[in-house]
Amino acid sequence: MSIIFIIQLSEMIKEKSLRIGFIGCGKMAQALAKGFIASGITRSENIIGSSPRIDSTFIEEFAAIGCSTTHENAQVVEQAEVVIVATKPPLVPKVLTEINPVVNSNNLIISIAMGIPLINLEQMLPRKTRVIRIMPNTPVLVRSGASVFSCGTATRSGDATLTKKLFTAVGLCEEVPEVLIDACTGLSGSGPAYMYIAMEALADGGVKMGIPRELAYKLSAQTLVGAAKMVLETGRHPGALKDDVCSPAGSTIQAVYFLEKSGFRSSLMEAVEAATLKSKQTGRKE
Repeated sequence: MSIIFIIQLSEMIKEKSLRIGFIGCGKMAQALAKGFIASGITRSENIIGSSPRIDSTFIEEFAAIGCSTTHENAQVVEQAEVVIVATKPPLVPKVLTEINPVVNSNNLIISIAMGIPLINLEQMLPRKTRVIRIMPNTPVLVRSGASVFSCGTATRSGDATLTKKLFTAVGLCEEVPEVLIDACTGLSGSGPAYMYIAMEALADGGVKMGIPRELAYKLSAQTLVGAAKMVLETGRHPGALKDDVCSPAGSTIQAVYFLEKSGFRSSLMEAVEAATLKSKQTGRKE
């Protein structure tokens, strides 16, 4: 059964015929849809998304990509093999209850809702539903996201492969034990916000020292991009790369000393912890 499924999956991707549905047509859904189309995983006509009538702007934006749209969540499930639940966490129970009667073994349900554990998702769906929990981050909008996922108890051997292929189209994607999902939410899920604050603060420092603001933003952004690429492409420890920049008695080591004295490192660590705990708390509420 699993070998046949994997062969069928490969054929669908090769022919760009994989049918993907989104429950929720917001910015994350739009970004993912664009990434799947651009990477050649499927065609726009094979993607459908649903949103309430009140979210007419999201529906219009999703349709502008070339995808089908509907106000009926059940229609998405009926027309798609892969269904991505892209709603806010408080709406997930209502949405899953609504689609429960039409979910079958051909559907792979992927939830990107923060904090809601697999066991909760599975309990709200028919028995043996194939469910995956994933946490992407907003840089999927520019196909530079960082996503981690965990598989439910009824997934097939090819489901993890498919999920990784889908989300690799919009950045990095790794499978992890579910116990790490909340921590990854605190690190990579919320991490872009920490980096935007750092970027803005660096730029403000540049402006304070006389650099024009537009140039300061460009320099701070490119500095973060370059530093990230150094870590990813060289495989060297961030501490070793930091040491390379810090000349004895130089300006950088003086700045690093100030950051250490100000609690920069511990502040980031505590930020990750705070976001992790909030994600866990969200899951307990649902």
